[in-house]
Amino acid sequence: MNFYHFTVPQLIRTLGQVHQWLDKAQKYAEQKKFDVNVLLTARLAPDQFHFTRQVQVITDNAKGTVARLAGVQAPAFEDTEKTVDELRARIDKTIAFLKTLTPEQFQGAAERTITLPFLPGQGIKGSDYLVAFALPNFYFHAATAYSILRHNGVDVGKGDFLGELPFFALPSGT
Repeated sequence: MNFYHFTVPQLIRTLGQVHQWLDKAQKYAEQKKFDVNVLLTARLAPDQFHFTRQVQVITDNAKGTVARLAGVQAPAFEDTEKTVDELRARIDKTIAFLKTLTPEQFQGAAERTITLPFLPGQGIKGSDYLVAFALPNFYFHAATAYSILRHNGVDVGKGDFLGELPFFALPSGT
């Protein structure tokens, strides 16, 4: 299977779920009568990124992963978001970029040498990059953002993290 199918649809799906988490955060804030933007500075530990930074990293990972694997330039986003609406806009810009990519751009991605700006002079094979770094890193920050909201009382559960799954009915007798 082409790496496009392991990345673009999956990243878009998870980014869409972040929108759902923000919807639930908004409802929770309305019920409890506080400004939802208070949650943006929440964190699980003093030395861990706050919620806004987690979402920024999620979007950066999504666009960086596919850009590196497809051999294209990712758009640069300023890290200036201060409101839920600004985070939503960033997520939407990321999804829009992901939707510009095609499976053909991922041909040869498994063997492509990937370089990372924070590791000068080093490379990693595309397949190793995707499996050992890119996807685990993306999901780490997604799970952390989700956990920050849950820790602060937002009613999100595993279904909110996973989203709709592509199950289908089996023929009778199986």
